[in-house]
Amino acid sequence: MTKTVNHWIGGRTVEGTSGQCGPVTDPATGAVTTRVALASAAEVDAAVAAAKTAYATWGTSSLAQRTAVLFRYRALLDAHRDDIAALITAEHGKVHSDALGEVARGLEIVELACGITTQLKGELSTQVSNRVDVSSIRQSLGVVAGITPFNFPAMVPMWMFPLAIACGNTFVLKPSEKDPSAANLLAELATEAGLPEGVLNVVHGDKVAVDALLAHPDVAAVSFVGSTPIARYIHATASANGKRVQALGGAKNHMLVLPDADLDAAADAAVSAAYGSAGERCMAISAVVAVGAIGDELVAKIRERAEKITIGPGNDPASEMGPLITAAHRDKVASYVTGAAAQGAEVVLDGTGHTVEGFEDGHWIGLSLLDKVSTDSDAYKDEIFGPVLCVLRVDTYEEGVALMNASPFGNGTAIFTRDGGAARRFQLEIQAGMVGVNVPIPVPVGYHSFGGWKDSLFGDHHIYGNDGVHFYTRGKVTTTRWPDPADAPAGVDLGFPRNH
Repeated sequence: MTKTVNHWIGGRTVEGTSGQCGPVTDPATGAVTTRVALASAAEVDAAVAAAKTAYATWGTSSLAQRTAVLFRYRALLDAHRDDIAALITAEHGKVHSDALGEVARGLEIVELACGITTQLKGELSTQVSNRVDVSSIRQSLGVVAGITPFNFPAMVPMWMFPLAIACGNTFVLKPSEKDPSAANLLAELATEAGLPEGVLNVVHGDKVAVDALLAHPDVAAVSFVGSTPIARYIHATASANGKRVQALGGAKNHMLVLPDADLDAAADAAVSAAYGSAGERCMAISAVVAVGAIGDELVAKIRERAEKITIGPGNDPASEMGPLITAAHRDKVASYVTGAAAQGAEVVLDGTGHTVEGFEDGHWIGLSLLDKVSTDSDAYKDEIFGPVLCVLRVDTYEEGVALMNASPFGNGTAIFTRDGGAARRFQLEIQAGMVGVNVPIPVPVGYHSFGGWKDSLFGDHHIYGNDGVHFYTRGKVTTTRWPDPADAPAGVDLGFPRNH
């Protein structure tokens, strides 16, 4: 009998009551291995109610109490790294080493949350006027929600809820229904670490659950990571309902390669950044911009490396790239490759016919490399979210930067060069939120913040780091004047000399 992934509400498993379930597929075999309960609006209400009840005590709990739980949680996550990674591989398809890397990046934010005491320190100015002091503090919001994507089913939730609960909020997580099991394990381990009932809740679902969270009057803030069209919808809808929103959208990340670059290093970086995690990540490099005469050599080096990548099931140690999440997504990715030649591109590698022996029904696609791609082609304009790398040719640095800045996306970008002056100009002139210098995927460490510009981010706050703390708290300023104790009313003796 196929198992069912149910909700986690109030510190325990709660069976779905909507009567609606969705399939969860093993991408390597194409077989449906699990069902996931899809929440009704009433079930979302129950999760929010549990979070609201828990906030009455968690919101006033001491920093010492919260951090003690988080330290225990960090230890449990560390002990269960392989278990979490195995769930990711089984439902997402990425190779085990990649899944372990995802867990490690999520743990960075748990570690940041463990040190929340310094992040929540306020400010004080004394004697701003005669016997007047001004202090600033940050306080929690209440119930907050997170809506997370399929491509990082453990890491992205951990980018959200550890900081939120460390700041004193309670949390309702709506993970992707395509790979839901990792989220439940994260919540179970939090309860094992001593997190009180209702502080972290998980409801599974589709648009019904999302819309219920966006409209719920007891949800104060919503965090989202996903595609740009949905990010725009989340931001507009939640904002219209009076909520604070951070909505991270899609990307088309470029890597500018100057003529002086180490082409072997650039080719290595392009292959790992374009094809790692099967290209299903918003920080993937999907467009290489080659400057000057290096294009032919760079493409040859990328091709040479790409042809050696081993594709297979994520639980096979020999595999370097796994399948795509669904058959429908595989077919959509393949359509960009099959249509590229008609739009003027040179198809250097065509991965659309790839299969894996013994796993013929899996959602397989090989690595594709498109050269001399034009900026008006579909393969360039759209976020493909698969193992397809476009190479564009330009004559100068200025032409390359202008091309990149014309993109509606501004998530991550990179430059490969030996010239420090060129790198400095690039990091100041490029219109993107995250910049790598000889680093292809410049995802910041946990104590800096992650987020893009333009159509890659809706809302004012980036995720995690200082921005994350500010997002999950709100400021309060108190101005205080106390009379001098020497001016105490007659009959009250505080032991001070009288001024009158």
